Amino acid sequence: MPELPEVEGVVRSLQPTVTGRTIERVTISPTIYTSHEAGKQSIIKGLQPDQFVEAVTGMTIQDVTRRSKYIYFTLEYAGVTYKLVNHLGMSGAFFDVHDVSEIPEEKFRKHAHVTFTLDNGKKLIYSDIRRFGEMRFLQKIEDHPPLMALAPEPFDSIAKDHFLTYCALPKYSKKEIKAVIMDSHVLCGCGNIYATEALFRTKINPGRITSQLSGAEKEQLFDEIVAVLSESIAYGGSSISDYRNINGEAGGMQDRLQMYGMNICPMCHTNSEQKIIAGRNSYYCPNCQK
Repeated sequence: MPELPEVEGVVRSLQPTVTGRTIERVTISPTIYTSHEAGKQSIIKGLQPDQFVEAVTGMTIQDVTRRSKYIYFTLEYAGVTYKLVNHLGMSGAFFDVHDVSEIPEEKFRKHAHVTFTLDNGKKLIYSDIRRFGEMRFLQKIEDHPPLMALAPEPFDSIAKDHFLTYCALPKYSKKEIKAVIMDSHVLCGCGNIYATEALFRTKINPGRITSQLSGAEKEQLFDEIVAVLSESIAYGGSSISDYRNINGEAGGMQDRLQMYGMNICPMCHTNSEQKIIAGRNSYYCPNCQK
């Protein structure tokens, strides 16, 4: 699943491409219509597909920003602003093309589910192989309460204090530390990849109970999370599995990962071990991480 750096890369690519463009037409795939008819609401959330098309058509894209792992399109029509919120899910990707045939990989061409035709003649196509992503049209962000419950951005000045305060709460202090740092109420944007890397860099076992960590360890862990997220942004994110930046571009951070998906520790050459934490497979070194 794309994490904060991957989503940031998509946003930075989208900004110069679509800002100021007006959406002249919206086309949704038959697959999405079928899912809604079956009551599953695939990708388009909160509205029926035809309602979504009617709401977004004619809107001008004023800005594209990121909040945690979400992409916010600020839309405007007749002086009133709205939000189109997108989550890439496991395999969502955007393509800025003239035609779907220009999408470089067949698996993304086959799963092009939402097409925005813009006033410059180009198409912004959202493809999603597994259809775990979502698009939600909102009058304002407050209309979708889960977005209001997100922790501060990890780069914000208040983020560390928020993280330390939440780690001390009974709800989180009794949980495994990896589960806590992947919880968006505690620290937003950090998923399995970068949680694994930060824990390895700080030599903390992902299964340790949060209350067992010292204050210094928690601060060091937070600082390392911010560092690895920043490093990944600089390298364009990690292109693992189905993640792609806009137009299918790959990132480079996957070549710099030290523990995620690794069978041998690069530091001591011990065989790594795996444990399921918060539903995710956690790699760690039993020798280095205590």
